[in-house]
Amino acid sequence: MAMVSIYTVGRLNHPYDHPASREFYRVGNDVFRQAIKSGQLIEDFSPIGVTIPEEIKKGEGDPVLTLTVWNSLQSLFKFTYSGNHMQALRDRNKWMESYQDKHQAYVVWWTENLNDVSWEEAFKRYDYYIQNGPSPFAFNFKNAFDEKGEPFLIK
Repeated sequence: MAMVSIYTVGRLNHPYDHPASREFYRVGNDVFRQAIKSGQLIEDFSPIGVTIPEEIKKGEGDPVLTLTVWNSLQSLFKFTYSGNHMQALRDRNKWMESYQDKHQAYVVWWTENLNDVSWEEAFKRYDYYIQNGPSPFAFNFKNAFDEKGEPFLIK
């Protein structure tokens, strides 16, 4: 059964110990609890100890990375745009830097095997998306593909 992976990347406006950053992590913990309760989150990969590519390190604030695997594209989309996560997206400018022209906040891809999902794979998919745009290899919600590689409109 195909699963969908998502890698997200952002940069904090303030140092980790700033009140706004502490609020971001408190809200993030609430969002993560909601993801677990959804029953659709399969795996969450910790960024602790991950070697972050140089291009992601560049900038003023500290990078914030997530890598998760979900049961389906629809369940991931529903989670992203509802509940605590939707409110966090609305509030993101309080915590996160605005994006530059070629920056993409996330990239999505299909996988058949949980063991194939890794930070290295996430960085590769993200870089591919930045260089080439959406394709069945790496895409976003606006330009999604199903597990067979066909264009897919998420509803």
